[in-house]
Amino acid sequence: MSGGGAPDFFYREAQRLGYVARSAFKLLQIQNQYKLIKPGCSVLDLGCAPGAWLQVACQSLGPLKNGGAVVGIDVKKVKVPSLHCDARVQTISADVMKLSKPQVMELSPKKKGFSVILSDMCPSVSGISTRDAALSFELGVRALDLAVGRAMSVSNDNFQNEGVSCTCSPYDKGVLLSRGHLVIKLLESEDTKELSQICKPLFKKSTWLRPKATRSSSREIYLICQDLKSHSSMTYLGRLEAPITVRDLTLEGPKQQAKSIRKLSIHQTE
Repeated sequence: MSGGGAPDFFYREAQRLGYVARSAFKLLQIQNQYKLIKPGCSVLDLGCAPGAWLQVACQSLGPLKNGGAVVGIDVKKVKVPSLHCDARVQTISADVMKLSKPQVMELSPKKKGFSVILSDMCPSVSGISTRDAALSFELGVRALDLAVGRAMSVSNDNFQNEGVSCTCSPYDKGVLLSRGHLVIKLLESEDTKELSQICKPLFKKSTWLRPKATRSSSREIYLICQDLKSHSSMTYLGRLEAPITVRDLTLEGPKQQAKSIRKLSIHQTE
């Protein structure tokens, strides 16, 4: 049991139903509400330890005959749980912050990308709220960067009075398929919610959710991004002093990250 304290309802239910952690109920709620994982789709689970989300993701794929795949990545070596998982689930021990997009793409079925990316990554909590939130934000930005790549990069040469078309460089393409879904866990703070300002124009819908299984003392909150739009439909209004990309944000402190995000005045064309 994580988090200490007496066993609660979700902990007991996880044991009864064969889930390796109570966090399974967080993804179960997300799946019940948003139906992100469909039979036959491919799922990437970032920060997959101890394996509860692998179990729920595999269950959501349906029977083995439906096909599909679940790939989990974690800095820890994670054994695929024996219950609720089958041959479609595999785990990789690696640092997500150091993996390149081509390396992650190689893990996807037919090396074409993933239908759903789940990021349950969380930093080792220090107890210093501002530090923990900043590290959580960095992990969240990394998940977004892996998903969309340079979908937000713009060239100063392409500025027009009425907007700037967004292009994605072939060498830095994200691993999330068009119309794919992205879930990012963050530690809630004033700055972290601004990540949704990046996601809103990239996805048809983005919402925040605090699952019922979240402990009352936790600041965890999930950004649910549905249906990644094609890059050709994105237009940026306004003039940037210099191109700002998701990768750039990972190199900035939380205050500068928030300032950079506010510079992006984004308009979505249909």
